[in-house]
Amino acid sequence: MAEKQFSKLFTFFSLYIAQSVPMSLFSTLLPVLMRQDNFSLTAIGMLQFIKLPWIVKFLWAPLVDRKTSGLNTYKNWIFSSEIVYAFLILMLAFLDLKADFWLVLTLIILSFIASGTQDIATDAMTALSFNRKERSRGNSMQSMGNFTGSLLGGGLLLILYKYIGWTAMLLGLSVFVLLMLVPLFYYRDASFVSRAGRVPIGMKDLLLFFRQRRIVPQLTFLILFNSGLIGILSMLKPWLVDLHYPMAHIGVMFSVFGSLCGCLGSYFSGNIIRKWGRGKAAVIYASCVFVTAIYFVILSYWGLLTTLNLCIGIFCLWATYGLSTVLVYTIAMDYVRVGREGTDFTLQIVVLHLSSMLVAVGSGKLADLSGYTVLFVAEAALALASLFYVWFYFKKISGR
Repeated sequence: MAEKQFSKLFTFFSLYIAQSVPMSLFSTLLPVLMRQDNFSLTAIGMLQFIKLPWIVKFLWAPLVDRKTSGLNTYKNWIFSSEIVYAFLILMLAFLDLKADFWLVLTLIILSFIASGTQDIATDAMTALSFNRKERSRGNSMQSMGNFTGSLLGGGLLLILYKYIGWTAMLLGLSVFVLLMLVPLFYYRDASFVSRAGRVPIGMKDLLLFFRQRRIVPQLTFLILFNSGLIGILSMLKPWLVDLHYPMAHIGVMFSVFGSLCGCLGSYFSGNIIRKWGRGKAAVIYASCVFVTAIYFVILSYWGLLTTLNLCIGIFCLWATYGLSTVLVYTIAMDYVRVGREGTDFTLQIVVLHLSSMLVAVGSGKLADLSGYTVLFVAEAALALASLFYVWFYFKKISGR
């Protein structure tokens, strides 16, 4: 039984890491390469468009739900999407970034459409493969896969790039994406039941999701819960630059050490949620977010900016983010409608990503106008508001 459970968890971990490693690599490596090749900042800014498929993927999520039913149909979506993903990465390996810039940009956007489609099907399969009690374990694999992808794609592959170059690295990456499908090929689940494909679903279901009576408090939770961390995460690299840390040190502290801490938090989060329940875990995690924000206020205000103190802050920041991310994913999966699992989860995560982008943009503006200390104080205020909201929100739910 333990071996079967491990195989199941490893299958989902493999799927999530397969989609996240190339995304992290492209998002981190391309701006560096383009600036080294004297691309304009305007051209570098165009890279933001590669993230567009993951923002609008909710538009084709109903199609995925409508065309799935049993486990094999979900697997078919994932296999076909990942094969296209790997093939597009393979094509990129033989292109020159400077000479074929627009073709490279187009292929990356297409590859992100493929990975976004895989993500829709994988998220729906995760929601259906784990019962409510065990779901947090599946979401731990989801979060750990994402953090590990950031570690490999945004950290270790950047180092490897210096030695093997663009073509060899992307050739290896396309093979890696395919290898991560091997556990899914052998994955079996006799208890898997889905009503997707049997329930009529179309574009109107996107609007109907937001008309549910219980959805406004849920979306408020998603938007508010991590808001006390997002601003700090988005401004941490610029802060370290302003503290005169070399880029190599920042990469190790942020992409390597930070991602490892995120993996650690994600690993323990699923078991904590399973043992203590969603409500208690939410209050504990929200308290961790508040304490982390206060810690950064203290560091900045009193100038306690030693490398050790900053590393402690990075540990708290990323470990708490790992804990919280699993909880957010788990609760989002609790709010999916039967037969619309991929659509409903995707909609919630898109709302979460858009709100995080707004917080990140606002944080940059605030830090620019008033300094980092004021930003950290604002983040602490958001974290405190989140803590109060979470306490009342889950108290109301448990009282029903």
